[in-house]
Amino acid sequence: MLRGLLGIGGALLVYSAWPVALSALQAQGADTTVGRLREPSAITLPDTLAAIEALDRAIQTDPSAHNHLDRSELLAGAAFVLSAIPASQREQWLRTAAADLETGLARAPARGIAWLRLAVVRQTLGGPSARVVAPLLASIETEPVVPRLWPVRLELILRNWAWFTDPERDRVAAYVAMTWRATSDRRWFVHAMRESLDELLIRLLLNDVEGAQDELTTWMRLVRP
Repeated sequence: MLRGLLGIGGALLVYSAWPVALSALQAQGADTTVGRLREPSAITLPDTLAAIEALDRAIQTDPSAHNHLDRSELLAGAAFVLSAIPASQREQWLRTAAADLETGLARAPARGIAWLRLAVVRQTLGGPSARVVAPLLASIETEPVVPRLWPVRLELILRNWAWFTDPERDRVAAYVAMTWRATSDRRWFVHAMRESLDELLIRLLLNDVEGAQDELTTWMRLVRP
């Protein structure tokens, strides 16, 4: 009796694990293209379409947070990198990426890079808004100390400043001050200044950091002689 029950239990375990294993195998078809996006290296449209098809199959087999987030990375990366695709295709990929991110992050919310990707995709599709601020703040809260993300976050903060509440502006100012103190090469603050009010906003964000105003001026002279 016990042996029979163990046999049934083993069969059920194999049955329940099979979709996950098959999904992982299917998703491997996208690994090379996603890896090239991360490096970044050149990707081609045929390779991208094949990778998307592989992840589509993986999601059909196992609609896990991991698979949705992987497909969002591929779709968003390809939409930004491939210049030879029609605008309608680019928008479709970004909208699917946004839906994948919303699905994946609902199940795996501790993904700072994915939250930042959602903020970028939403801004690209709809411009600055409170819908950009929410994932941006979630990204900061989940992974604040990732230096390679700081320049993108600062640009998003500047573009969406009007959409922050006063308490959110205080939180963002504390975060930006932390990134200033944590880095020695601060020229990326200058590179983030793309519009007329950006310098003023950065100085406001650094208002409580001793010596930051004079040093920012020095960096501006260095970067923009």
